[in-house]
Amino acid sequence: MLVVFERLALVAGQAIMRIFHEGCAVDAKADASPVTIADREAEVIILAGLRDAYPAIPCVAEEEVSAGILPEALGNAFFLIDPLDGTKEFVKRGNDFTVNIALVRHGAPEVGVVFAPCSGHLYLGRPGRAEVAEVDAGFAVGLRREITVRRAGSPLAVVASRSHRTAETDAYIATLGETEIVSVGSSLKFCLLAQASADVYPRFGRTMEWDTAAGDAVLRAAGGTTQTLDGTPLAYGKRSQPHDADFANPFFIARGR
Repeated sequence: MLVVFERLALVAGQAIMRIFHEGCAVDAKADASPVTIADREAEVIILAGLRDAYPAIPCVAEEEVSAGILPEALGNAFFLIDPLDGTKEFVKRGNDFTVNIALVRHGAPEVGVVFAPCSGHLYLGRPGRAEVAEVDAGFAVGLRREITVRRAGSPLAVVASRSHRTAETDAYIATLGETEIVSVGSSLKFCLLAQASADVYPRFGRTMEWDTAAGDAVLRAAGGTTQTLDGTPLAYGKRSQPHDADFANPFFIARGR
């Protein structure tokens, strides 16, 4: 399965970079968030590949959900897809946007791929092993190496969002003592923890499951954790929530060791 995820992420990333260099119009979804043809084209590529390879596994994808397309039932396993996480970065000509594909099983992210096409970093996670691979300008995968989280030191390296920093996040960071702030966009925040480049990622702001599943899978495979504020693992497949939309996440804290 990870081989399929990797192939689809690379093809989607190639399409995204073509549009990135050509330029494109920016539309607004119902929630006022931006969307481009890159989001839509990448999602079509990923969904076609997943549905061909695994027709029995339901898919939950950001742009389909935005259009009101949802599987009736998820069962014990389903895919979560964010074809272009960090659309704001993409529109601003930044380089932190990613392609995200994850398998969720029994409410936990089990397999995940995060591809950052600008930097050529491909992160992969499956139970017991996480790795990062280098992808060249021709989208060929080169050197791979295993990654694991690190034991936190001092100062604590805290990953904070560039676009979604909140007062609650700042208040939490203030309780941690001596810290060093690392700012990065999209699901790469999880990947920094997974590759031992940071220690904690507090998220006191809105996210959806497709924003987090793939990065969370990589982090858990590398030995890290993602927990809600009450200390329970962040769960996936949340529907009919009394106070929020389907697939919306509560606040959480992701950590290395």
